[in-house]
Amino acid sequence: MAGLARVAAVEHLGARVLRIEFTDALVREIDFAGSLPGFLATIDDDDVFSTVSVDPVAGTVSWPNGVDLDPDVLRGLESAAGPGAGRLLREYRLESAS
Repeated sequence: MAGLARVAAVEHLGARVLRIEFTDALVREIDFAGSLPGFLATIDDDDVFSTVSVDPVAGTVSWPNGVDLDPDVLRGLESAAGPGAGRLLREYRLESAS
């Protein structure tokens, strides 16, 4: 699956909002408030949600408890099989430094 954009960086912006930078320079700010039922409820806590990081092997947004989110769904390329897609707040591309 070479060529698929993966997550390069993630930043917790507060509450349930993340800024996600993808390897193709796309950046999306997504609000997950109200979209974390079921198994995803395990990250619907201020202290837990803020521990978000990038899984360096899979290139996903992940949490220490094992929850991770599919980069293709986060980029809007695929529909989520269930809840957890969140609401897009902002989208832009990073400028090339060259």
